[in-house]
Amino acid sequence: MPNIRVLIVSLLLALGAAPVLAQSANVAFGAIKADPSLPVEVTADTLDVNQEDGSAEFLGNVVVGQGEMRLSAKRVLVIYNQEASGIERMEATGDVVLVSGPDAAQAERADYTIDSGVIVMTGNVLLTQGQNALTSNKMTVNLITGTAQMVGRVKTILNSDKN
Repeated sequence: MPNIRVLIVSLLLALGAAPVLAQSANVAFGAIKADPSLPVEVTADTLDVNQEDGSAEFLGNVVVGQGEMRLSAKRVLVIYNQEASGIERMEATGDVVLVSGPDAAQAERADYTIDSGVIVMTGNVLLTQGQNALTSNKMTVNLITGTAQMVGRVKTILNSDKN
């Protein structure tokens, strides 16, 4: 007797367009992979620097650029490494949008660890890739490999080439 999951997946694919709900999904992200060794450029309406904890808070219309990748948010907190020679990580909050190549992702929050090239987006994540869209609670993007993993009530609509 054939596996029931195989039958269900085959049926959904045969229908052409069907909603898919899952706990996790792996997807490709960004036709252009970001290089974490490139300089990070930040623009904002205001900047507050805290010498004691080695952080800088950018507020209002914040845009972070690194190579071909762009991240925008209402607020970005930049945490410098202990030597204050470079950025360790960034925390973006408020209408966060990440664009890399033809892909775009939106979320309530994004945490970017510079050295590893990993961005973790949380809170009502929406990933658009051309005509396709995926939603989840959390997405982890590896900018070096150009891959992403979405977890927590992943939902998408699969479109066939016939549409």
